[in-house]
Amino acid sequence: MTSEADVSQSPGADRVPTNLRLLKIAEIVAEAGRPMTPSEINRQMGLPKPSIHRLCQTLLAEGYLAPDSDTRRLRPARRLRRMAAGLLSTSDTSIARHQVLQEVARKINETVNLVVPEEAGMRYLDRVETEWPFRIQLPIGSNVPFHCTASGKTYLASLPPQRRTQFVEMLKLEAHTGNTHTTVSGLLAELDKVARQGHSVDREEFMNGMVAVAVPIYLPGDRYFGAMAFHAPTVRVSLMAAELHLPVLKEGVSKLLNVLFD
Repeated sequence: MTSEADVSQSPGADRVPTNLRLLKIAEIVAEAGRPMTPSEINRQMGLPKPSIHRLCQTLLAEGYLAPDSDTRRLRPARRLRRMAAGLLSTSDTSIARHQVLQEVARKINETVNLVVPEEAGMRYLDRVETEWPFRIQLPIGSNVPFHCTASGKTYLASLPPQRRTQFVEMLKLEAHTGNTHTTVSGLLAELDKVARQGHSVDREEFMNGMVAVAVPIYLPGDRYFGAMAFHAPTVRVSLMAAELHLPVLKEGVSKLLNVLFD
């Protein structure tokens, strides 16, 4: 067991109270925006090596962190992401966030969504439904695939190129419509375009008769948070017409960041 003397002699160890060390590790990994090794985490903690490994193992065992494909590196797991989503759903924040979505939906006159990534796909965190009687409903809390949705492709495009390729190769590229990307090369080419242009579209790839446009939401430090998107039936909105609303979505993202993180 590591003694208190050992801890106090480690650079930076006395900066983090013992009862906050697990929380600090989770914060470091969340803010990094990439998987980290315990040694990389410890550069900001300054703990003895056995201590940092023990704390990381605790977070792994409790489901707050998960091993990346390289098992020496750690990334936020479902439990930590759920906690983050819960914090963003507190009453005052949730009301202000929803008001931003309402403003965007009023300008576009279609259903607008706030979507975040999870292990099971992109999760609908909040939404404002269109008032049109003909609408496509995807309830809050539901998950949709990464590879064939506008929001999912913003997440995939946000990954560094090598990690993006590895992620896509692991996905089951199931065909939901005749327009779904079902080959790794085709999807990667699409993601390169998304990364360059700064937004993504769904050309009836998830559902026949539905188009969508999504704009990524990046936190300070260029860390991906989620996407603001809207979808509409093709009988009412063409893809070309949908993309004309990109300035409204981008303005909405800017206002949302002010609400959530200022």
